[in-house]
Amino acid sequence: MRDKAVTPSQRLRAHLRAQMQRHEPFSRLSASSLEALLEGVRESYHAPGELVIGPADGPVQHLRWVRSGAVRGTGVTGDVFDIEQGELFPVGAVLADRAVTSRYEAVDDVFCLEIEAALLRETARRDPVLADFLQRRMRHLLALSTQAAQAATASQVLAQQSFEAPLATLIGREPVTIGPDQPVVEGLQRMHGQGVGSVVVVDEDGRPLGILTLHDLPGRILLSEPALDLRRTPMRAVMSAPAYTLDVGSPVHEAVVAMSRHGIRHVPLTRQGRLVGVVSERDLFALQKQSLGGLGSALRGAADVATLTRLAPQLRAYGRRLQAQGVAAPTLTALVSHLNDLLCTRLVQLQAADHGLDLRRACWVAFGSEGRGEQTVATDQDNGLVLDDMVDDQEHERWRVLGRNVNEALDACGFPLCKGGIMAGQARCCLRLSQWRARFEHWMERGEPQDLLEASIFFDMRPIAGETALVAPLREIITTGASRHPRFLRLLAENSLRLTPALAWHGGLDVQAEGGRRHIDLKMHGTAVFVDAARLFALATGVQALGTRERLVRAGAALAVPEHEREGWASAFEVLQMLRLRVQVQAADGHAPNRIDVDSLDDIDRQLLKEALKVGRRLQQRLSMDWLRA
Repeated sequence: MRDKAVTPSQRLRAHLRAQMQRHEPFSRLSASSLEALLEGVRESYHAPGELVIGPADGPVQHLRWVRSGAVRGTGVTGDVFDIEQGELFPVGAVLADRAVTSRYEAVDDVFCLEIEAALLRETARRDPVLADFLQRRMRHLLALSTQAAQAATASQVLAQQSFEAPLATLIGREPVTIGPDQPVVEGLQRMHGQGVGSVVVVDEDGRPLGILTLHDLPGRILLSEPALDLRRTPMRAVMSAPAYTLDVGSPVHEAVVAMSRHGIRHVPLTRQGRLVGVVSERDLFALQKQSLGGLGSALRGAADVATLTRLAPQLRAYGRRLQAQGVAAPTLTALVSHLNDLLCTRLVQLQAADHGLDLRRACWVAFGSEGRGEQTVATDQDNGLVLDDMVDDQEHERWRVLGRNVNEALDACGFPLCKGGIMAGQARCCLRLSQWRARFEHWMERGEPQDLLEASIFFDMRPIAGETALVAPLREIITTGASRHPRFLRLLAENSLRLTPALAWHGGLDVQAEGGRRHIDLKMHGTAVFVDAARLFALATGVQALGTRERLVRAGAALAVPEHEREGWASAFEVLQMLRLRVQVQAADGHAPNRIDVDSLDDIDRQLLKEALKVGRRLQQRLSMDWLRA
């Protein structure tokens, strides 16, 4: 048995205090925090070559600080790392309440101080410096996980971008050509007139002989000695020859390799030896990363619903590319939501024109994740219509029909119909302003628990298309009225605790078994915990932010929550969002878009998931203490 730890004497403890204060994070801890850790510390000795801790020892109960000597860790892949005097280990296993995955052996005579994990967490709750140290560990793990996910997702995205497709799929406009004996000035004029970056020199049969590009101009023409007479010098004298060409049947990736290998930016494409097109570096870049502006312009200019239906898959593909490029979850969801807003706005505009309805008399609104600007790659609909009070019953019905048509069109675009019926085409979600106002006021003044359970999604209301001024009175009720109704906030708090983080009582993951797999619903038992708490905090403090992260940080500050704690909430929510996005990118046809297979997680992601869920549990404990105490 390796557990030979002993409690140090009072005399030794004074020496240990001085020694620890020379190292991070102990050098910055308050005197009371350091004293608390010392009260529970114990010391252990390990002889050279002795195993200090290994995977078979089970969940780690103590954080170890090397007082003297050195410990060598050996990872599962054979990588070796040394832990020297003044360093802590195994931080990740302690934070995740799991066994280590590496073997830690004493290099020489090693003395370690062991800090009980429960004492460490309790001290961190009181000391922001220690909490920040541990939180930085979580952010470091998040960065490592993001890098791994980026590499894996990039491979998948490149496959989806058809780099194996033939180059013929990239041919657009006719290539700009010129004969070899024509003057250079003629070639430059053709390039300028057509707005292209190259002109291909061809023979009488249309076979490429060479090429001149804008990149060639400085060295070959502008700075040539002696200066060229552009009206007399023939193209053959300045062209790059022979031109590197590819057949249109060649796969796209061959052009990528050719440009990289030969340092060129344009490749003429041929069919049976004759020029039929040119592919540029810009074309390949556009294939790999379509711009946000380009997609936005296409959505705004769509002439009909069929065009939007064709564009919709590009929105999800864009989201996948963003993840492959390492874009953080908050930015990714904001960009995805922006593009979805543009698509929805254009659908509403087209339908309003078809129905002869004036958008100045109504506003299309989003609820739930779309209202918060947090839509992920796979998401359903939550929307409604706020109508001007001057709308009569006949027009009211026409607006409801418009809502139903837009709902159906969104479904065709890949946004499934809401199973709960929270859609503008439903009578209860297509109301005049006064009706919405009465409904919100009723919820706050006299609503029953079940009413608020169903209604909470409406408190994330955001205008999308039409007369946005119609929504302002409702936002005013939401942001200022809640604080006047303590009963309302208490009921919201009770509802916020209905879904709990997927953690078992002992701190392990609480998984569901189905079809031979063990999974966790990252939405219902992960992000929803933070979304519901953040909504409550924002309503209680009058914070007008809609996004969960911003609500947690701003409302947390208004509630005098320490900065490290509210930033921990935000980081944990980001971790869960990141894992959700990864599942959705990898899921086929949106199947189970929020379920993560826990057995597929590597050590880093398993640590992140458990730590994020533990933050969610502590968040709910604070919520219960602050709002549900008698």
